[in-house]
Amino acid sequence: MKLAVIGTGYVGLVSGTCFAELGNDVICVDKLVEKVDMLKKGEIPIYEPGLKELVIKNQEEGRLAFTTDLKGAVQAADLILIAVGTPESETGAANMSFVYGVAEEIGDAIGESYKIVVNKSTVPVGTAEKVEAIIKERNEKANVDVCSVPEFLREGSAVKDTFNPDRIVIGTSSKKAEKALVELHKPLTEQILVTDVRSSEMIKYASNAFLATKISFINEIANICDAYGADVNAVAKGMGLDTRIGPKFLNAGLGYGGSCFPKDTKALIHLAEEKGYTPQLLHAVKDVNSRQGLRVVEHVERIFGDDVKGLRAAMLGLSFKPNTDDMREAPSLVIAERLLGMGMTVKAYDPIAMNNAKKIIGAKIEYGTSVEDTIRDADVLLLVTEWDEFVQIDPNDLKKWLRRPVVIDGRNVYDPKQMREIGMIYHGIGRS
Repeated sequence: MKLAVIGTGYVGLVSGTCFAELGNDVICVDKLVEKVDMLKKGEIPIYEPGLKELVIKNQEEGRLAFTTDLKGAVQAADLILIAVGTPESETGAANMSFVYGVAEEIGDAIGESYKIVVNKSTVPVGTAEKVEAIIKERNEKANVDVCSVPEFLREGSAVKDTFNPDRIVIGTSSKKAEKALVELHKPLTEQILVTDVRSSEMIKYASNAFLATKISFINEIANICDAYGADVNAVAKGMGLDTRIGPKFLNAGLGYGGSCFPKDTKALIHLAEEKGYTPQLLHAVKDVNSRQGLRVVEHVERIFGDDVKGLRAAMLGLSFKPNTDDMREAPSLVIAERLLGMGMTVKAYDPIAMNNAKKIIGAKIEYGTSVEDTIRDADVLLLVTEWDEFVQIDPNDLKKWLRRPVVIDGRNVYDPKQMREIGMIYHGIGRS
């Protein structure tokens, strides 16, 4: 098929590249000339394992192209995928200006031949209808079906997730569009759910909010475990063996971050309250997460008391999760700010996210050149992001490098017994 993908962020770039890999002709559109020029050279503006190789391969084989010419891309395509951002607004609602702006441009470009427009962006319920109305306001002769096919990609494994999805959700009332979209996605999985558009839009929000709920729930349990001396890892394992619950997303830590869970949970709250319903559970999920990142700081206070001014903290990890350079809603930001406010100095290291972190935090903290350089002579180590190279550190090296043998493990990756046997003061999350 001939596809135009509008937007070259995580969703657009990964989706467009992977559809090209499946044999489709894909044109990815972006307004930023410098970004398009980068992509044409095989330079990737985001860190995503395996993506660069696929972009270069499919450009060389002629199935993938990049352009700023939205009109030309739309007119050449059978399917038009909208994959622009829907950032959080001041009210918590999704900012739809980019989606609606693209809809206007599609309306101006689309002509009279039949097109399928697909919302890949995470959007409020009713957006497909609004997009179709905008297109037809701009072009009353437009022959278009606007559908919803939400993405369920995880940053850091987005390419793998695209080729191995749990399911594909297609929201449409058009049999013609349904046939084309099933054909497009059938090489990926047989698990294709076709539903009405509004339900499809709600599935995306409901899925992300439920996963956020599991994370906040296990973090709440972890905090109670801290108070009573239970081990949340054992508790989560026991819970996860129940098939009604399952083990996924029961890893206690510093809460969720990134571009999806925080934004989408708030957007769903806003959608509910627009209709006069107060989603109390979702409010609690958000509130638990907003304070969870500071649990490691509470452990610092518990160990050192009020005598923290001038102490040196080593922070391993800056991105909100491993295998990405994304700093959006990263716990490291609030942790660093709080430690600095307590009069401590902070030195941090991340294998990938250092440049993005410097743009946000600036010179308020120091930046290490390696794990050892960051930890050496620190009074306390805070493990914030569970990159493999941090998980695999020899605990004896930690003891050798640290000025004081204090480790606060925000991701529960180290063995408490092993740490304590070599004389370390160790605190995890829910593992006191």
